[in-house]
Amino acid sequence: MAQIDKLIEKLQQGQEIILEDGRQPMLRSGTGTAPAGGQELSGQQIAALIREAAPPDAAQNIAARRPAMFEYKLGERTIVVSFTYEDGKALSRIFIGGRRGDADAGAPVVEPELNRLLRKMCALGASDLHLTSTHRPMVRVNGDMAELKDEPVLAGEKLRALLAAIMPPHNVSQFEKERDTDFAHEIPGVARFRANVFMDRFGMGAVFRVIPAEIVTAEKLKLSKEVLDLCFLSKGLVLVTGPTGSGKSTTLCALVDFMNRNRKDHIITIEDPIEFVHQKKNCLINQREVHVHTKSFSQALRAALREDPDIVLVGEMRDLETISIAIETAETGHLVFGTLHTTTAASTVDRIIDQFPADRQAQIRTMLASSLKGVISQTLCKKIGGGRVAAMETLFVNSAVSNLIREGKIYQIPSIMQTGRKQGMTVLNDVLFKLVVDKVVAPEEAYIKAIDKPAFAALLKSKSIVLNLPGMEELA
Repeated sequence: MAQIDKLIEKLQQGQEIILEDGRQPMLRSGTGTAPAGGQELSGQQIAALIREAAPPDAAQNIAARRPAMFEYKLGERTIVVSFTYEDGKALSRIFIGGRRGDADAGAPVVEPELNRLLRKMCALGASDLHLTSTHRPMVRVNGDMAELKDEPVLAGEKLRALLAAIMPPHNVSQFEKERDTDFAHEIPGVARFRANVFMDRFGMGAVFRVIPAEIVTAEKLKLSKEVLDLCFLSKGLVLVTGPTGSGKSTTLCALVDFMNRNRKDHIITIEDPIEFVHQKKNCLINQREVHVHTKSFSQALRAALREDPDIVLVGEMRDLETISIAIETAETGHLVFGTLHTTTAASTVDRIIDQFPADRQAQIRTMLASSLKGVISQTLCKKIGGGRVAAMETLFVNSAVSNLIREGKIYQIPSIMQTGRKQGMTVLNDVLFKLVVDKVVAPEEAYIKAIDKPAFAALLKSKSIVLNLPGMEELA
């Protein structure tokens, strides 16, 4: 029997035991903190106590004075133990369930301290919270970074303690090995957050992206009929692309929700981490998280073929194997949605083909010509007066586009998109120009987000729209 068992016997749902260097054990609940009995413990004693119950990896971290978190079984109960050094002093928190605060209905909830910053971020309407050692917390509001001047500078050890309190055990281990990790964190009734924890020259850092608790619908995003028609396909590949932070996840979420409401099928999503949580409506939805429910995107995608899916969403097509299986899955009678970090529809096709060795590219062009159904390439622009709006370039693969892909004439796709407006196709420059003309987006913001800048500048000049940017005076 481990010595820690004597402490855990007193633990109830919604409570936590805190072991702090130089203090006696404390029992914290929603009503306050009280002594849990026993003598004052030194940091060395706390480390030894926790290390006795820890698995080998966590025990090594504790011995090396690094953060650790692990699950410990006591009878039928699962206890979560976290250990770190805060301001140079050993600190351990012991609680019941997958995360501290997972309490039964009506039980007092003890929240991680980091939740206060996350709640503040949501109250400010920010999209991201940035935490960097030796810096004040910063948030991104309407695309711009701003410092939280009323918050103290985060010391390295303090930030480690804040993050260790919410990181799942797998991610603690992954962070120690790889120096960065991704996971999802949730504050019930507020929002879910996609988190990335990393190391840089200042020490430990993290970025939290808000995933709204309420799903943004296709109607709210004002997605076109042609885009929504992609949701009624029986098979094929649909790609949503754009740079990081361009709203790909929100668009994909809206499409999945639209299918959930309007089809009667089986949807499997493969994500890293799970962001938007979908409830069963007309579809059965199984959401799998890489590193938690499956080893990799490619492994989950292979397994999905044996799970009777109608629709598969691949959160990120990040390697050759995943792309290859996704195309094969689309060809064998399934509807596949995926994402890529490309900036235009035509470059998306090029990127996929270029991933493959030269001797396979002809075959992939043929497969892509028949399986690719549409590409939605988007970027977020700051709106005049606050907020952001997505500018979407859309490509729908008709017989002309299919032939160009098969023949390797990708460079001709933009001209097909120009002439395919009646089929719902849009080119980024045209979308940005309309946003400027409608006074939704400032000309300077649109120009910065445009890919073909000379052509966009010419569009602005045709309407006598002046760009107030250095070096653009000749357009006046």
